[in-house]
Amino acid sequence: MEWSNVTWFLTALGAVVVLITRVRLGGTVVDGTARGAGRHGFSAALLRLHTVVGVITLLGWVVALITGRQEIAVVMLAGWWLLTVIGLLLLARWLPGGGKHSQDTQSDAWGSGAGLSVLGHVGMLIGVCYFTFVTFTERL
Repeated sequence: MEWSNVTWFLTALGAVVVLITRVRLGGTVVDGTARGAGRHGFSAALLRLHTVVGVITLLGWVVALITGRQEIAVVMLAGWWLLTVIGLLLLARWLPGGGKHSQDTQSDAWGSGAGLSVLGHVGMLIGVCYFTFVTFTERL
């Protein structure tokens, strides 16, 4: 398989992760904070930032892939890394509480628990490492 085929495939998966994160968590925001699935709430601003950075990064990355411009790809790598860090922060809502009065894990309508979130965001971490590799080794 060519480098470009893998790159396009991972780009599409990145788009899916951004979309599913928005859909899954978007309906749980009330008054600036969210109480979705997991053990902890999260900031609605963090979810908005995830969506905005994701859309801008995806659009810029596609432009870089189509034009083959490494300069654009390097700038978009910063967006990919920021997006990955934000996604992992959203994933942290599943971490267990430390006290004996901590809350139990909350479920959502998806019923998948942390599994889908872990798969998506850890997969994004691996994908962004791959994007960094192909960009800096000029295999874009």
